[in-house]
Order: sequence, then C-alpha cells, then structure tokens
Amino acid sequence: EGSDLDRFYPGTCLETGYDILFFWVARMVMMGLELTDKSPFSVVYLHGLVRAADGTKMSKTKGNVIDPLTVVDDYGADSLRYSLITGVTPGQDIPLNMEKIEANRNFANKLWNICKFVTDNALKSTPEEELAQLGVTGPITKEEFDGLLLPEKYIVSKCHALVASVTEEIENYQLGAAGSKIYEFLWDQFADWYVEISKTRIYEAAGGDNEDEARAARKVLVYILDTSLRLLHPYMPYVTEQLWHHIPRSAAKDHTAHALMLANWPQMNDESPLVTDSDAIALFECFQALVRSIRNARAEYNVDLGKKISATVVAGSEILPALEKEAKSLVALARLDPEQVSFCVADSEEAIAAASQESVKLVVQDGVEVYLPISALIDPEKERQRLGKQKGKLEKEIEKLSARLQSKGFTDKAPPAVVDKARNELEELQNQLENVNSGLEALN
Repeated sequence: EGSDLDRFYPGTCLETGYDILFFWVARMVMMGLELTDKSPFSVVYLHGLVRAADGTKMSKTKGNVIDPLTVVDDYGADSLRYSLITGVTPGQDIPLNMEKIEANRNFANKLWNICKFVTDNALKSTPEEELAQLGVTGPITKEEFDGLLLPEKYIVSKCHALVASVTEEIENYQLGAAGSKIYEFLWDQFADWYVEISKTRIYEAAGGDNEDEARAARKVLVYILDTSLRLLHPYMPYVTEQLWHHIPRSAAKDHTAHALMLANWPQMNDESPLVTDSDAIALFECFQALVRSIRNARAEYNVDLGKKISATVVAGSEILPALEKEAKSLVALARLDPEQVSFCVADSEEAIAAASQESVKLVVQDGVEVYLPISALIDPEKERQRLGKQKGKLEKEIEKLSARLQSKGFTDKAPPAVVDKARNELEELQNQLENVNSGLEALN
C-alpha cells in the first residue's frame, strides 16, 4: 500500500515494435501474471520498424544507418519526433528520409513565425487590460461565438472540429493521422487564410478601421494559436512549450498552468461538444473558392503580382451580403483594386451590365460568379507582342523537330524510345502553338 509498485503497476499501454512481440512482450505479461496476478498493461501498441528511406533495413554493413543524435543536431528533436510519429501507418514499417525531417523542421519554423506575428505584430501596443483578458481559460462559449464575423466563425469552427477529430484519433491510437491533421490545419487554414485576413482587421493600412473587429481578431488569433499548441504538444513538445510561454495567459490562478505539459487539453468533456457552425463553414468555403478563382485567372493571364485589378461579384441574395461584408479581405487576398470592386445580386441590371462587357466570366459555384474585365487583366498591345514572340519561337522549334523526324537517318538509327520522345515533344509544341494562335485571334 502506497509503494511505487502500487502506484505504477499495472500500467495501461505498452508501445513497441512488432518484432519483439513474442521475444519480450509475451514474457512481460507472463511474468506479471505469475508474480502479481495482474497483466502489466491492457493495451499493446505495435508499430512498424524504422527503416532507411528506400525501405531496406538499416545496417552498418550497408552504411545506411541514421544516427538520431546527428539528426537532432541538424534538424532538432521535435522535427525527428514528429516525422517518426506521423510516419506510422498501421501494418507498415516507417521509411525515414531527410527530406521529410527537413519539411517538418520547416513546419516548426512556420509555427514559430505564426507565433511571432501574433505576439510581435497583432498584439503590439495592445493595452495591458486587454492582454490580461486574451488568456485562454477554456473553450469559446456559444455567446462569444455568435458575436464573431464570418472568417472568425469559420476558423473557430474548423479548430473545434479539429480538436474533436484529433481527440478521437489519439484515443483510438491513430497517432499519425491525428498529427497530420494538426499540420494541415495550421498551415493550410490558419496561416494561409485567417492570419492574412486578420491583417485587414488589425492594420489601418489594410483597411482595419473598426476597433471591435480588431479586438475580436486578436482574441481569435490567441485562442486558435493556444489551442493548436496544446494539440501539437505531444508531437513537438519543445517548440510548443517555448512558444506557449510567449502568448498571453489568464491571471486567474485557477486557470493558469506553469507549463504547457500541465495545461488542460482543449476538450476536457466529451459530453459537451465545442461550438461549430456548418453554415459559416460553407459560406467561407464559397469565399475561398472566389479568391482561388480570381488568383487562377491572374496566373493564367500572367498578371503582374503587384497589379490590382477590378472585379464584379454576382451572387444570390442569400450569399451576397456575407461576401460583400468581407470585401476588404477579398481585396487583400485576390489583389483587387478596392475602388473597382462591386457586388450585385444575380439577374439585376448591374449583373446584366457586367456580363455584357468584354470580360472573363468565372463560375465559382452554383449561383456565384465573378466578372474580370479583359482590360484589367492584360494590355492588348503588350500581350500581342508577347504572344507574337512566343509564336515565332514555337514555329522555329516545330520546324527543327519536324525536319529531324522526317530524316531517315534519325528514325531508322535512333532507339525507338528516343523517336517516341521526339514525336511527343512535337505534339506538345503544336498544341502550344495552337493555344497561342487562339490567344492572338481573341485579341484581334
């Protein structure tokens, strides 16, 4: 009673490679049952073996052994740890390559930069009273959530859905899948979308002229970052612990832990799901599709990155108000001219007028379209010159390659693979020339 044996035995879970299941794990169970009448653990988590990048077994003879201490020196312990855990696939071994570890090192750098933006930029010059209120003491309540704007509702909803998903995955020992989901959320949703949108709330130069919106954006930034660090801590304990101590924390002793490893998990009660809004997610995904459509059009027409273009957004009356309210975010993310952006209801006079002009029509989704005037996308004269040069270059390459293929000396003596490659190149060049001619005809 009260001994170390009573405190620590039996355990819950044993983690090990499958190769010693009968050599060691079975013996542990038998000895534990023999001496204590209790199994030393109730769960055995078996994973694959760590192998070389090509899937072969590491061997000093082959010279393909990876020294973990060297990897830690080069990339950090968190990068190696995260690579190993997320590389686990049930029933398969774990191929370990430096490219993956380097990519996860870059992920740690990304996380560091997100935290630096929040603490050094978004919270810069924030009053002490507000900073004290930004500390996370628990999940966002329904009342707080209902007062947020669309992007904030979206990112909080996605974060709460992530918490539920990661919690379930970890409880089911799907550790690799859970870690990958955190990565995707932080990089693809939080960093790429909400951090950029938050700048339109916080910075006056980006259109941030509403203090209530700026205060809400700061609160959501801290909340999402804090929650993400708690989720990621089991995978990257060192960098998350360090960063967590830089973000605001509540002054209330009941809610403040001295270390992230002692802090509460974001969802402590499975019977009380965190608040989400499926309608807000659907609306914001429409906004994302709108931004992507404009970005793709800019890339297709080779519009200079610094050039701001005009656009007319046409949508149904139920979607349009939400899109129009995020005009500043659309302007920033799609690089539009704020003076030349308009929103109108489908089938209205403004929508018909926009459709009648010489413009590029982009169908975003059912009921949502955007019109980009051709004159805003390209300079007709410069485009003619560019396409003309490209046409001349393609015609020379086609002539040269056609002559080569018509030569008996080439087709008879060259290996069949080389001849086939040349024919494929000729076909590709001819397709490119056809597209260039189509572009010139459209301009004329």
